Amino acid sequence: MNSLYTLSNVAATEQLALTLSQCVIKQVSTVIYLEGDLGAGKTTFSKGFIQGCGYNGKVKSPTFTLLEYYQIETVTIYHFDLYRLADAEELEYLGIRDYLEKPAIWLIEWPERGRGILPKADIHISIDYHLQDEAMRIMTIAARSETGVHIMQLLDK
Repeated sequence: MNSLYTLSNVAATEQLALTLSQCVIKQVSTVIYLEGDLGAGKTTFSKGFIQGCGYNGKVKSPTFTLLEYYQIETVTIYHFDLYRLADAEELEYLGIRDYLEKPAIWLIEWPERGRGILPKADIHISIDYHLQDEAMRIMTIAARSETGVHIMQLLDK
């Protein structure tokens, strides 16, 4: 199950992220992969998503730390940016197995760099530049599990 969105600007990206967050927050645990070129909007999407889940503080990019986490009422959100990861095994040094022990929402930018170590995606998001207008983005949101299908059904309502 896939849905395609044309996003005209940053505000549209943030709004779609907020809408998706309201579908995901109701799930026990969800893994979301975010793929796209540098500057495509993965972190912008993540910030909108985290704020949409109810986080009121500053959302920091985990580009240098690899991981930022947010506790929002009873939900934990792990925001990974694996761009600087040299080898997937480095995730073991971060103690990734400890994070798997409790339900959480995982937002993972550059998931291909953690292949073989990361949990499987429920939702896979690809963000591409629009061919005629570089300010616009084309976003594909795809379900990769039963949980993902359920989320997509909520999103498409």
